[in-house]
Amino acid sequence: MFLTLRRIVLCLSFVTAIAGSATAHAQSQALIDKVKAVIAADTPRLEATFKDLHAHPELAFTETRTAGIVAAELRKLGFTVTTGIGKTGVVGVLKNGPGPTLWYRADMDANGGVRETTGLPWAAMQPQTLADGSEVDVMHACGHDAHITWLLGAASALTQLKSEWSGTLVVYAQPAEEVGLGAKAMVDDGLWTRGFPKPDFALGSHTAPAAVGMVSNTAGVRMAGVDQLDVEFRGVGGHGSAPELAIDPVVMAAQAVLAYQTIVSRTIDPQTPAVLTVGAIRAGRDNNVIPESATLLLNLRWLKPQVRELMLKRIDQIDNGIAAAAGVPADRMPTRTMKGHAGPLVNDSALVERLRPGLVALLGEGKVVGNFPTVMGSEDFQEAFAPLNTPYVFLLIGVAPPERVAAAQKQGRLFPYSNHNPDFFVELPAVTLGAQINTVAALTLLGSKP
Repeated sequence: MFLTLRRIVLCLSFVTAIAGSATAHAQSQALIDKVKAVIAADTPRLEATFKDLHAHPELAFTETRTAGIVAAELRKLGFTVTTGIGKTGVVGVLKNGPGPTLWYRADMDANGGVRETTGLPWAAMQPQTLADGSEVDVMHACGHDAHITWLLGAASALTQLKSEWSGTLVVYAQPAEEVGLGAKAMVDDGLWTRGFPKPDFALGSHTAPAAVGMVSNTAGVRMAGVDQLDVEFRGVGGHGSAPELAIDPVVMAAQAVLAYQTIVSRTIDPQTPAVLTVGAIRAGRDNNVIPESATLLLNLRWLKPQVRELMLKRIDQIDNGIAAAAGVPADRMPTRTMKGHAGPLVNDSALVERLRPGLVALLGEGKVVGNFPTVMGSEDFQEAFAPLNTPYVFLLIGVAPPERVAAAQKQGRLFPYSNHNPDFFVELPAVTLGAQINTVAALTLLGSKP
């Protein structure tokens, strides 16, 4: 996930939470204390698991080692486990009497092309070998290693606290969130036709580089819709010394990159959020060869479907116009390939209100942010539940050292580091606290006893 970190951290750092009264707690303080104690006792295992996952990151749809760890741990806890859904996805089911069914998700994949610079003893140091034999630097620069650890910690705690809740808990590890394909892959592989209990509610969470101890729990549209797409310009290759005998796709691609910048600035209503990013250009390999083709890798962010359609329409118009002006024949016009897609993430307001008292009881007043702005970062968590129209809530959990957040703000920076950067890291206390936050949230949705 790539969040608009400036806005998130500003809100997580400075906004006062809207909290329920102590008498409205979905859990008693005694139960909150049990959660704290159970997970605190599990901290050495959780930290060891987190360090191991961080040191062994895996790219989208290759998370076999991570999936194996998840499956083995869930089986030890008594979950009924199914593996290989959407290639590497894992689903664990724990039935605990009558009551609601909660699905709780963590994503597994890491970021490619990021070489870690944290210097931590558990830093990822080895590149991953791809299927074609090439190597790429890989790093958990978005906290998915923490997400999996939180899931395992919550699963263990909820197993130990089975006398405190009734219903069905389904925890699942999803592949390929970073490329926006994992949730759809699991659905396409029969997630809702394999006989798993259907969800009444769904829960997810994500790291944010705010101070440890802060959590965002806000209703409404929280994240933008996203599309990943490739545009291929096909020209006529030739010698670099004779460009008049070729049709240069590199030039066409360069013109497109610049022309795309007018889509948001000159086509979209200025008061309507939209982002278009060209993340990569792939073309040729030699200095003196004009290649046959050039490919642009694009990323779109939007809140309204009509804005998405307008951006795609303008991309096509620009591509075809550039190619026609370059003399490309009709049978070699540019092609657009759609890849990952997810709609906006919209937290259910009733569930947000339901979670707030328990989170305040756990973290304290002023630690639960209830009104941070919508961001243009994206998720595919919600795509798994779109076919069922399941209400869900998605939390953002602070993982940065509070002193570093404070120091950064004194220097005029709103955060000490950001997701997807080589210096991103999760402060170890957030490993324990994140598991506690997700456990309290799950207990609330499962209907814990007062």
